[in-house]
Amino acid sequence: MGKCPRCEEWNTFEERSEEEIKEVFSFPPLSLKELEEEKEKRITLPLEEFNRVLGGGIVRGAVILIGGEPGIGKSTLLCQIARYFPGKILYVSGEESPYQIKLRCSRLGVSGENIFILAETILDNVLKHLQSLEPDLVMIDSIQSIYHTSLPSPPGSVAQVRECAGILIKEAKSRGIPLIITGQVTKEGIIAGPKVLEHLVDVVLYLEGERRGIYRILRGIKNRFGPSQETGIFQMTEKGLEEVRNPSSLFLSDTEFAPGTVVVPIEEGTRILLVEIQALLTSTPFHPPRRHITGMDINRSLLLLAVLEKRLGIPLHRFDVFVNVVGGLKIQETAADLGFALAIYSAWKNISLSRWVIMGEVGLGGEIRRIPRPEKRVEEGKRLGFRRFILPPEEMKKVAGIEIIKVRNLKEAVKLLKEKG
Repeated sequence: MGKCPRCEEWNTFEERSEEEIKEVFSFPPLSLKELEEEKEKRITLPLEEFNRVLGGGIVRGAVILIGGEPGIGKSTLLCQIARYFPGKILYVSGEESPYQIKLRCSRLGVSGENIFILAETILDNVLKHLQSLEPDLVMIDSIQSIYHTSLPSPPGSVAQVRECAGILIKEAKSRGIPLIITGQVTKEGIIAGPKVLEHLVDVVLYLEGERRGIYRILRGIKNRFGPSQETGIFQMTEKGLEEVRNPSSLFLSDTEFAPGTVVVPIEEGTRILLVEIQALLTSTPFHPPRRHITGMDINRSLLLLAVLEKRLGIPLHRFDVFVNVVGGLKIQETAADLGFALAIYSAWKNISLSRWVIMGEVGLGGEIRRIPRPEKRVEEGKRLGFRRFILPPEEMKKVAGIEIIKVRNLKEAVKLLKEKG
């Protein structure tokens, strides 16, 4: 080849043996003191919730893996990213035809002037178009549909996913362009394929929510360029995923809470959300009684039910227990333990707890343990109009205009509710 297709210079190619190439690309070890910090160059999109999860925007050369259940909105999110991305985009789809993608883009208001759709599943063909088009962003939907013809295993297998992902990541890194990959998930909710796939990429995101619900949570699991465990909250509409600016107000009821409903502040990344936990107890003639828990870890919930029956004497063995976290959210921290426990007690005694915000971790002995950042949780509750808070014995400053009551165990919390109402 006489002319380089990238720099367009003549006679710049030289033949090298493999040993010479290794020698050219070997770097000496560097002292940590001598290294200078480099600030990542980010591409900021007009999707604030998406930027929040990534830590400020898309880093050039970053590889982003997005997982989620079928129909949850992964392809919709890709189209909306493509709508605002300032550059040429190669959208590779191994699951849909170009016309299907065109229909979705039209519904979302995506003009597609800089978006090039490639319906392809063979990796070699994808690489050829990537080299000839020279895009500024590559999207693969999904990695399980791409396969390498030199491997005998079928598409979606462990070997195919690992090999195809490795080659695509190497190509993207060498060109310094961001790569967004979607991945199918198993019935356990984890990304299908080898676990090494999550180690290869820079960012791992999960799109969560009830398929028939309107709310979606984009949760960061891994991020080499920003904080992990950050979340972005969207609602699914006819125009695609719309950002939720004040999520706490959407997950709270405007009416008086029924017995069995409590408000708990949970930490999602760097933000605090106030959500409702609803509990319902019904007597059952069957054994064992049913336990239907939605939005909380089932094993943690069963543990708390055992603590309530042992420490407070609630005869839960005679009741079916139904618990739901409003809005399709999934609570993943123990700060909601006390709220869960008092929701069960409220449903059993048929009393309302609508004026309280409740937080705290519950131990096996019924003791209430400390939680991280209680001040931020109280501030969010106060901002939304709540004035009464039940907390573990934390050391925190007094806040004007609100009542903070600290409890050491479940018996104190129950006694407080009987006295205060």
